Amino acid sequence: NMFLHRQRAGKEGQVLHRSKRGWVWNQFFVIEEYTGPDPVLVGRLHSDVDKGDGTIKYILSGEGAGTIFVIDDKTGNIHATKTLDREERAEYTLTAQAVARNTNEPLEPPSEFIVKVQDINDNPPEFLHGPYYAMVPEMSNVGTSVMQVTATDADDPTYGNSARLVYSILQGQPYFSVEPQTGIIRTALPNMDREARQEYDVVIQAKDMGGHMGGLSGTTEVKITLTDVNDNPPKFPQSVYSMSVSEDKVPGEEVGRLKAKDPDLGDNGLVNYRLIDGDGMNMFEISTNSETREAVVKLKKQVDFETKRSYTLKVEGSNPHIDSRFLAWGPYKDEATIKISVEDADEPPVFVAPSYTFEVEENVPQGTPVGRVHAKDTDVANNPVRYLIPRYTDVDQFFSISEDGLITTNRPLDRETQPWHNISVSATEIGGHHQDTKVRVNIKVKDVNDNPPEFASDNEVFMCETVTPGKLIQSVSAVDKDEMAHRQHFTFSLAPEVAHNQNFTLKDNRDGTASIYVLRKGFNRLTQDVYFLPIEINDNGFPSMSSTNTLTIKVCSCDSEDNIGSCHMAPHVLPAGLSTGALIAILACIVILLAIVVLFVALRRQKKEPLIVFEEEDIRENIITYDDEGGGEEDTEAFDIATLQNPDGANGFLPRKDIKPELQFPIRPGLGRPAANSVDVDDFIKTRIAEADSDPTAPPYDSIQIYGYEGRGSLAGSLSSLESVTTESDLDYDYLQSWGPRFRKLADLYGTKDCSIYDADDDEDS
Repeated sequence: NMFLHRQRAGKEGQVLHRSKRGWVWNQFFVIEEYTGPDPVLVGRLHSDVDKGDGTIKYILSGEGAGTIFVIDDKTGNIHATKTLDREERAEYTLTAQAVARNTNEPLEPPSEFIVKVQDINDNPPEFLHGPYYAMVPEMSNVGTSVMQVTATDADDPTYGNSARLVYSILQGQPYFSVEPQTGIIRTALPNMDREARQEYDVVIQAKDMGGHMGGLSGTTEVKITLTDVNDNPPKFPQSVYSMSVSEDKVPGEEVGRLKAKDPDLGDNGLVNYRLIDGDGMNMFEISTNSETREAVVKLKKQVDFETKRSYTLKVEGSNPHIDSRFLAWGPYKDEATIKISVEDADEPPVFVAPSYTFEVEENVPQGTPVGRVHAKDTDVANNPVRYLIPRYTDVDQFFSISEDGLITTNRPLDRETQPWHNISVSATEIGGHHQDTKVRVNIKVKDVNDNPPEFASDNEVFMCETVTPGKLIQSVSAVDKDEMAHRQHFTFSLAPEVAHNQNFTLKDNRDGTASIYVLRKGFNRLTQDVYFLPIEINDNGFPSMSSTNTLTIKVCSCDSEDNIGSCHMAPHVLPAGLSTGALIAILACIVILLAIVVLFVALRRQKKEPLIVFEEEDIRENIITYDDEGGGEEDTEAFDIATLQNPDGANGFLPRKDIKPELQFPIRPGLGRPAANSVDVDDFIKTRIAEADSDPTAPPYDSIQIYGYEGRGSLAGSLSSLESVTTESDLDYDYLQSWGPRFRKLADLYGTKDCSIYDADDDEDS
């Protein structure tokens, strides 16, 4: 059996051990942070088969074996070679075994044991989350919890007092305290006022070893802020405020400002203002500015210096949010007095009435008084007032006004033209600041009976020539531009000159109308077709006005049902066919159609002339266009040389239009023109040049005529097979046979002399 011996404190050099397994031997303890000069002896391994002769070898394996822990393979002593830190690793697991030194054969089964690092107080407490920030309401009771701080210690809390912490306050007394075991910070003084001091810097210490001497410590800072509560009522800095307002200020303008002081913050410091008393409560109002929290006094009604020169107001400022815990400290409101003085201002004159209404009869002479307006200066100076009628209110200048405000007419007025005149009168203080005040003046023009009555409607009547005596032919009524008085009506009568006529009579209906009756029969429109009946109308006014109005009565032919036919003296019968208007319309349509036809024919004639000019220009240029691509020497049908030789025959001859020749020469056939089938192009061109030079009808000298001919004596030579017939060349073209299929045709043409001549003859014939 193998035994482990634990090193114990005893006499020097003496090792106490047991030889029984019953002793708890599988744990060893090593103090951390050992700084001695020699390795620390952890323990000793010993096997009962060990005779001490060195044949046994002890082997150590496991965590830290060979690096931290080493074993003497002969004696079995285990030493720690390095300083251990429990905070890094608290224990190590190792395995011990005894083997034969020579053969390494196990003599004992492996035995496992643990080496624990024994803690010492080598780590101070730490506040991992500091510095701390906390808030507590002002005026809190003593012992109110502020916050809890906690420190940590890396030492072993299960061994000794190395990790047992005690809290204390180093800075912040006597305002705050801390519980030693829990680290809870509490208030230590009553009535801590935020308005006196708002922030406190507190230092808390944590010490291990239960706070005893020799323990390690750590500190942290705690910044504690007192939050606001409504513990202060508002207060006006002054008990009396003086303000002034000018009498020319309009309602809504600001008079002054005041503010109650409240040292509380936010909603706790809000102040509401209201007027609670004073003789100016109806003249002024108060509101709160949302940004500056000031009380703003504004004018509610316009003040008058001459009426009242000073006002007194009592204003109250109060907190809308009150903390019930501090009601005993109230009341949370304050009062102040405002004295407002009214300042005199140079005001414009004031009319004694807001508006005026006058009446004046029409047709009154110039200078007739209409009415009087009056304005006065309300200032203390009481300056005189000057009156004026603005021209834009009386454009036609019907009225004028005197210095004392009397309005008179400038010319007679006509009610029927304008029954009302609405003008303005301005009053200006003489010697003042030229401020004026305007007032409305309405002038009614009263009616005077100055217009005679007249027929209300058309004064023309149509009567059948077959009318019977006593028949009503017309009822007439009258109108009057003047106003009709109550019970006033028109009276009708025939004019004296026709009062006893034998044709018509009049009956006054006494209701403003009259009836016209026929007295006889036998009217004939051919004899007399129009009768004039003068009627006299009286309006019975004051003064009475009358007029004579003529009623025109036309005699007309009527059918059996008394429907009016013709009323002319010499009627004519229209044809049963078309009317004159229809005939005129038909004739107008015919004329328009003829004009369109003539215009169309004229346009057609004008369009033909540009076609002739185009043909002349086309012939004059002598350009013949072929829109096909030549087929080379194989194509013998693409071009007709006869067309080039005789373009005039192809297109016809047209005279030139750019000059007017004195003599017209016909084309002379005796100028050496070659035959049509000739292929001598050179002669053909020369002939054409000679004709162009001598013929005034030919194109001008600067015309360009292009021919596909190179000319005689060209250095380039000819590629045509036509010329090869006449040159009798000795060249040998047999090599063309070796040029491939593309040159087979050329080789067939030039391969033998006979074939070349034959082919050339064929080309010439073509």
